[in-house]
Amino acid sequence: MYQHFRTFQGRKLTDQERARVLEFQDSIHYSPRYSDDVNEYRHVMLPKPMLKVIPSDYFNSEVGTLRILTEDEWRGLGITQSLGWEHYECHAPEPHILLFKRPLNFEAEMRAAAAAQQQQQQQ
Repeated sequence: MYQHFRTFQGRKLTDQERARVLEFQDSIHYSPRYSDDVNEYRHVMLPKPMLKVIPSDYFNSEVGTLRILTEDEWRGLGITQSLGWEHYECHAPEPHILLFKRPLNFEAEMRAAAAAQQQQQQQ
């Protein structure tokens, strides 16, 4: 389950890097969600010029796309989504497209866990 107090994972952007990437935040496009029997998915399209200001160590130099980013890293780029999403792939022909997934029942399980924890605290 997601913990509110945890340490940052990945590499934090410097203040200067963050200011440059956040200039593009309003232009980030989020696809509708789609699913299979196990996961729900969505893709996030970054504005192509944004790729030029993302630090080079966020990229996989072998294929020229962003590497798989931790949640803290993609949130640091200005991507905003509800909890539970995992960056699992970049679309190589279009390196500005990031693919995300999470378990299909993630939100229901999270609500049930929160309700159980609240009930336990009341006892």
